[in-house]
Amino acid sequence: MRTAVLGAALLVVGAVAVAVGVLTPADLLALVERVAPILGFVVALTIVAELAAEAGLFSWLASFAARAARGRVVVLWLAVVLLAVLCTVFLSLDTTAVLLTPVVVLVARRVGLSPMPFALTTVWLANSGSLLLPVSNLTNLLALHELGSPSPLAFAALVAPAALVGIVVPVAAVGLRYRRQLSGTFAPPEHEPAGDRVLFAVAAASVGLLVPALVSGIEVWIPASIAAVVLLVVTAFRKRDVLRFGLVPWGTIVFALGLFVVVEAAHSLGLATLLGAAVGSGESLPDLLRLAAGSAAAANVANNLPAYLALEPVAGSPLRLVAVLIGVNIGCLVTPWASLATLLWHARLSSMGVSVPWGRFMLAGLGLVVVSVPGAVLATVLLS
Repeated sequence: MRTAVLGAALLVVGAVAVAVGVLTPADLLALVERVAPILGFVVALTIVAELAAEAGLFSWLASFAARAARGRVVVLWLAVVLLAVLCTVFLSLDTTAVLLTPVVVLVARRVGLSPMPFALTTVWLANSGSLLLPVSNLTNLLALHELGSPSPLAFAALVAPAALVGIVVPVAAVGLRYRRQLSGTFAPPEHEPAGDRVLFAVAAASVGLLVPALVSGIEVWIPASIAAVVLLVVTAFRKRDVLRFGLVPWGTIVFALGLFVVVEAAHSLGLATLLGAAVGSGESLPDLLRLAAGSAAAANVANNLPAYLALEPVAGSPLRLVAVLIGVNIGCLVTPWASLATLLWHARLSSMGVSVPWGRFMLAGLGLVVVSVPGAVLATVLLS
């Protein structure tokens, strides 16, 4: 609700900017044409993820991982790592934060383990692991426009070195911090069949077919919308009571749209010039480190989405744009508000009675950012 209210306020500011001529109708139309497919994809993918969760797909995957671990905690944790990476890369960071977090917490509790190593793994990989594909993060989808709309595989090739660092560093950090808790054993849970086998099969098939479609080169909103419609129709017949207005993240959509309009208006007033002086120019290693550090700082002061929108015009080249993405994706691990995914993750944990000590969380996040952001930039320079 707070997100929706803030988004509405931003839209009012944007409307004023249009009314006084700061933002022309032509600029507004061009902005809508750019962001409409992106927001449509977010809506469709959220519906797919929510209905797949209602069908029991994510719970089944987590339980399968627990049984496959054969009682070894470290194997179970590594399975969670793999699941978090795959979910983030192919179904977006918000899917991991919203749907995978409660699943891994429940599995940890069912086998008598502390949920914190699994919860931290989920939120850190949801954010810093969201660099590899356009669908992994809304900032990546926005970057496609500046990069000339490359194929998903071409985008992945450009960011792969940085993406690898963004995955390895948090995994290593959790492994070292919780090495004692992750070295024990547990009793594997019993197999629980799906409540509705037909709905489960349709959800598994929809997600299974959607994943390769998202990297096929087709505009991502098309396969996501098809999968969403299929699941909506089948769910309407099999489990109608789960269909609700709240399936669509209206607050997030309004908030994102408001940010787009306000930042576009700010650019018309010279925001790019101001930021360009702060983050510099050039493609040397020091230049890219300065840009990535500035992007990370902006993300943690405000939020990674407006930080990207503000800094996009001062990138100027694919390599510098990757540095911006490194800063806003991998670098948004310090403050809770730096990423909507972190706020959604915290809301899920709070609803399950898991407390998060924000002081320790921010300190640990700062340590990760200090290592991973420069490491990702260095990997990009050396391996691109």
